[in-house]
Amino acid sequence: MNPRRWWLRRTLRFRITVVATGVALLGLLALTLLAPSLIGMVQVSAVDNQLERSSAVRVLDTAGNPLDGLAKPDLTPQDIRQLRSGEKVLRIEGDTAHRWIGRVVFAADGTPQLHVAGDTLVGYREANELGTKWLAAAAVLVAGLVGIATWLAVRSSLRPVERMRVAAGQLPRGQRLPVPAARDELQALAEALNALLARRDEATERLRRFTGDAAHELRSPVTSVRAQAEVAVAHPDPDFSIEVLESVVEESERLSNLVDALLLLARADTGELPRAEPVDLVLQAQYAVERRPADELLVSIHAPMSACLISAARTEVELVLDNLLRNATRYARSFIRISVLPAAREVRLLVDDDGHGIPPEHREKVFDRFYRVESDRGRATGGFGLGLALVAHLVTRRRGTVRAGESPEGGARLEVRWPEYR
Repeated sequence: MNPRRWWLRRTLRFRITVVATGVALLGLLALTLLAPSLIGMVQVSAVDNQLERSSAVRVLDTAGNPLDGLAKPDLTPQDIRQLRSGEKVLRIEGDTAHRWIGRVVFAADGTPQLHVAGDTLVGYREANELGTKWLAAAAVLVAGLVGIATWLAVRSSLRPVERMRVAAGQLPRGQRLPVPAARDELQALAEALNALLARRDEATERLRRFTGDAAHELRSPVTSVRAQAEVAVAHPDPDFSIEVLESVVEESERLSNLVDALLLLARADTGELPRAEPVDLVLQAQYAVERRPADELLVSIHAPMSACLISAARTEVELVLDNLLRNATRYARSFIRISVLPAAREVRLLVDDDGHGIPPEHREKVFDRFYRVESDRGRATGGFGLGLALVAHLVTRRRGTVRAGESPEGGARLEVRWPEYR
C-alpha cells in the first residue's frame, strides 16, 4: 500500500497524536545524545566551585616543582603550561577524572609562583553512562505521556465538531446550527456552515420554484399541440389539417423558444461569474440594433460620440440588450429609442417604446421570473416572463440596477445602470 495514501486514510486524531508524539520523542532523544556532555559539564562545574573555595592549595614554581615541601603533583608539562596560562585541566583516566585549576601569584620578593588546586571525580564516566540511560528511559516515558495527552486533548477538541456534524446531517430545511459563544475556530466553522446551509436552502427553493413554474409554462403549449393533433386525427380533412399543422408549427416554435429561455436562465443561475472587462456600451447597442430582425419599427440610438466603458462581460451585455430590444419590439407601436448616458461612476442605458406602458403596480414585479402583465400587455404577444428576469439577473450580479418606469411618449421605459469601468 502507498504509505502516503495509508497515512491520509487515518483519522485526524491519529495523525495529530502520531506527529506530536514523534516530535516529542525526537526532541528528547536528541537531548539524550547530548546527555554525556551535559552531565559532565554539570559535574565539572560543581567541582570547580568547590576548588575555588578550597584551602588545600599547592604552591609550585612556574616549572611545576613543589615549593610547599610536599610531593610533586601528577601534572604533565602540558598541564603546567595550561594552568600557568589560566586554563583549567581535565584529565580522564578510565572511570575517574582529575580536575585542576591554577593561577600565577607573585611572592613578596617578586618571584612568580603557581598556586594550583585539584580534585578527583570518582565514577565520572559511570555517572555519565547511567544518566544517559535514565534520560533515554525518561524520554520514552515522556513521549508516551505526550501521546496520551495529545490523544485526549484532540478527542476533547473534536467532540464539538462531531456534534456539529451530526446536527448538520439531521437539520431540517430552514434550520441552522447553534453558534458557539466563544470566538474561536468552531464559531467560524459554525458560521460558515450556516452560510452554506442558507445558500443550499436558497438554491433548493429557487430550483423548486423554477421547476414548478417551468412545468406550468410547458404544460400549456404541449397540451395545445396534443389537442390539435388529436383533432387532426379525428377529422382527417386536408384543408383542416393544413390549418392544424400551421397552428402546431406556431405552438412548436413557442415551445422551442420557451425551452431556450429556460436553458439560458438556468445557465446564468449555475454558471460562474465571468471575469469583468471593459465593454463599450455604445458600440454594443449599435450591434444589438443591427442584429434585430427587419420590421417596420423605427429604432434610434442617442449616445455620446466617445466610448462609454462599463465593467461587465461582453456576452452578458449582448444578452441584456437583445432581451430589452425584444421586449420593446413586442409592445412598441411605431418606434424604439435607445439612450446611453454616462453618469457619476456608472453608465445608464434607457430603452423607451411607445406602447401601452407598464402600470405602476407591476413595475417592480416584471423582473420576476414567469411574471407577465397579461391583462395590460396582452397574452397573445408570446412572452414567457423570462427575458426581463434574465436581464435583472445579469445586471445585478455585476452590482448594477434595473428599473421599469414610464417613457416620455407614454410607453414603457426600462433603465439599466452598470458600474463604469475604471
